[in-house]
Amino acid sequence: MSRGRWILAAVLAVIAIVSGTAALFMEDPKPTGSAPVTTEHAPAGDSAAASRADLDRLAVAAWHPMKGYTREKFKHWITQGEKCDTRETVLKRDGRSVVTDASCKATAGRWVSRYEGKEIAAAGEMDIDHTVPLANAWRSGADTWTDQRRQEFANDLANPQLLAVSAATNRSKGDQDPSQWKPPAKDTWCEYAKDWIAVKKVYSLNVTEAEKTALRDMLATCK
Repeated sequence: MSRGRWILAAVLAVIAIVSGTAALFMEDPKPTGSAPVTTEHAPAGDSAAASRADLDRLAVAAWHPMKGYTREKFKHWITQGEKCDTRETVLKRDGRSVVTDASCKATAGRWVSRYEGKEIAAAGEMDIDHTVPLANAWRSGADTWTDQRRQEFANDLANPQLLAVSAATNRSKGDQDPSQWKPPAKDTWCEYAKDWIAVKKVYSLNVTEAEKTALRDMLATCK
């Protein structure tokens, strides 16, 4: 082979090697065999199952005495910014087409009271319900809290503790737990139970045996 042909052959060989290496890095890796694909985190269970697990972890205890309880020990409604107190903030959050005046008070809007599915067009007919009532919290552990902790509980916008509902249902509920009172609309029982359990978990509050049984029954309605 002449020197020129030898050089040409060598150049072509180098080009082939470089091209093959580049192709190797550019191609997507192909799965081989039948090994299962794994993920970093296992799939989360459904929320009802998670709530059941949380319920099982709550401490079960008899009610604490009501001695010393007053609603004033759970200061509400506090200012939440822009002249809005907690009540008005929840009304704005839970309503549709809510109009407020200069002091942030709702003057118009529409709300659906989840407990019975009723649509309401007057802010004055709405109450802000504490999912776990203040007196129930006191009987299940809040009697040992600081005033600051009780204030946070009474004005909690981060957890499912506050809900705009009709004044009629809020007042029929009072300070009763799920063994004593349930929302009139049975199709809301699942969410109500999950919310109740979530709040008790966040605040490390106890449940009674009757309360725990009622919550488990309500979770059974989850689809």
